[in-house]
Amino acid sequence: MNTRRFSKDTFEKLKNKAQKTLHRSLDQHIKLAVTGFSGSGKTAFITALIKHLTTQADKQNLPFFDVAREQRLIAVKAIPQRALDIPTFDYNCAVNSLLANPPSWPSSTQRINTLTLALKFETRNALKQHLSPISTVYLELIDYPGEWLVDLPMLNQNYQTWSKEVLTLLKQPQYIDYAKEFLTAVGTFDSDAVVDETILKKLSEQYQRLLLSLKQHTKVAQLQPGRMLIPGDLAGAPILLFFPCDGVMTVSDETQYMHLEARFNAYKQQVIGPFYKQHFCQFDRQIVLVDILSALADGPDTLREQEQALRNIVDVFDYGKSNMLKRLFYPKIDKVLFAANKCDHVSYEQQPQLAKLLHSMVHEKSNDLRFAGVEIDTMAVSAVQSTQQTQVVESGKTLNCIVGKPIDEPHQITFLPPQPPTHCLSKEQWPEQGFDFLSFAPLPAKCGNLSHVRLDHVLQFLLGDKLR
Repeated sequence: MNTRRFSKDTFEKLKNKAQKTLHRSLDQHIKLAVTGFSGSGKTAFITALIKHLTTQADKQNLPFFDVAREQRLIAVKAIPQRALDIPTFDYNCAVNSLLANPPSWPSSTQRINTLTLALKFETRNALKQHLSPISTVYLELIDYPGEWLVDLPMLNQNYQTWSKEVLTLLKQPQYIDYAKEFLTAVGTFDSDAVVDETILKKLSEQYQRLLLSLKQHTKVAQLQPGRMLIPGDLAGAPILLFFPCDGVMTVSDETQYMHLEARFNAYKQQVIGPFYKQHFCQFDRQIVLVDILSALADGPDTLREQEQALRNIVDVFDYGKSNMLKRLFYPKIDKVLFAANKCDHVSYEQQPQLAKLLHSMVHEKSNDLRFAGVEIDTMAVSAVQSTQQTQVVESGKTLNCIVGKPIDEPHQITFLPPQPPTHCLSKEQWPEQGFDFLSFAPLPAKCGNLSHVRLDHVLQFLLGDKLR
């Protein structure tokens, strides 16, 4: 071992940790959890947030963001990455996709990325003004595959419970056709037999193909383990060679069931645990992005499944009222924003209904969070605008429509969105025609600027109190 290098690396880590602790103690460091399942728009949200803060932060563009409206925001810039073992978020590539002609959505995230912004502003805080009229807040952003997020609830499960829940999900009518082959194979699997690596590998790969098929053809959120969808450097590793089965625990460690259970536990301890501890335990604020429209378009079972997945994820995070001592030694999330993203895929008059629907989905959990002292809110937002509002007169009746270019179509269309519900509907209440919502490409940028819907409201809720 190179003792000199080890000492230098250790010193740098301690130095970075000390700087973060100092900033946290002065309320100058905010770690923001941008949370969402695959397809919820996390990468586009982070890209838009950076773009609007660094080049579009004026009172015309962000009128509800106090520090911008009051013209106290001096400048915002990305600073060199301190976490040297984590790739830097590729902002330039992502923003170039949105600014291109024609524009396109950024590629989905395949790995952990991070980026820190320094926000320099004029303070109105009497204590800070005494020290200096200019303050700087550091905003740390983390981007990661949404497929990995769904693994977090597994930390609170054992192999038997996890297997039962997954198999129950796969047997639901909307998924049974995709899962039939795997369910037949696992139904004849002898979990009490002596370990046969060939059988375990074959069934694990079959289960992985099933997960990939469900991701491609459905909107189911809880596809576990998430690393089977985006394995990264774990591709082909034995730790991913497990699957759900109906077996029972035995006293022997040599059975196939016990072997699968050991791999399940290793996956929790060696993959999910470090991911959670390194990236999720230190968050201060959280935004939960939800693509409700895609779930509505997929049907009532998908909407209910998404509702349960949201509850499972929220249960994992550490919430509670923050103060200086807690921020130093045991920080907790003290503000949570639930955001129905892509809200401009419906008309302006329908957007409050999306917020009400999302509120109904998280209402029970919201009550628990408020009781713990957490400030929460629910909004309908679009970090990157995709459509414009228009009105069409038909048979003497004025219809509120949207204009945009559907993904994979060459031209813009005028579209009358269906009326979204304000609460979760039962199968009996579900309209016979369903909810035919479309997915749209981003609007072309104007003079190199992006448009948004309520991103300034989001910034004010999540950051406003730190920029006074």
